[in-house]
Amino acid sequence: MRKRQTGFSLIELLIVVAIILIIAAIAIPSYLSSRMTANEASAVANVRTLSTAETAYAASYAAIGYSNALADLSDGGSSNCVASSTQACLIDSLLAGGVKSGYIITYANDGNTPAVAYTLNADPLARGETGRRSFFSNQPGEIRYNATAVATVTDPVI
Repeated sequence: MRKRQTGFSLIELLIVVAIILIIAAIAIPSYLSSRMTANEASAVANVRTLSTAETAYAASYAAIGYSNALADLSDGGSSNCVASSTQACLIDSLLAGGVKSGYIITYANDGNTPAVAYTLNADPLARGETGRRSFFSNQPGEIRYNATAVATVTDPVI
């Protein structure tokens, strides 16, 4: 009498692998879309945080107005931050670095002393990969978006 071997045949293993690949092919685009949506939500929150920090900075340092750079709003990476006009302790050093959650954040004030206006942009590192939309804000604090180019003051409000 022959002893029957137990286990999986090669055909059964190939079918299981094929099923796993089909499920992965369906799930990965959905995952990437969810990740871009999360990056966009994070960018909007970061722009809102920076806008609020700029308002607080301008109120605290009226002789300067809005900050000269994002680094001026930062805590400098220190847990024992002492507020000053060049290190206001309003945001973390990662956000002050200008790149977060797949977005590049750029900031500029109007160059006046005291600065009475600023612009803030958040653009995806790779449009269509890390995010779909660009975001913009200025001193009124409205956040605007553009799905195809860098957002400006003329784009629709979120």
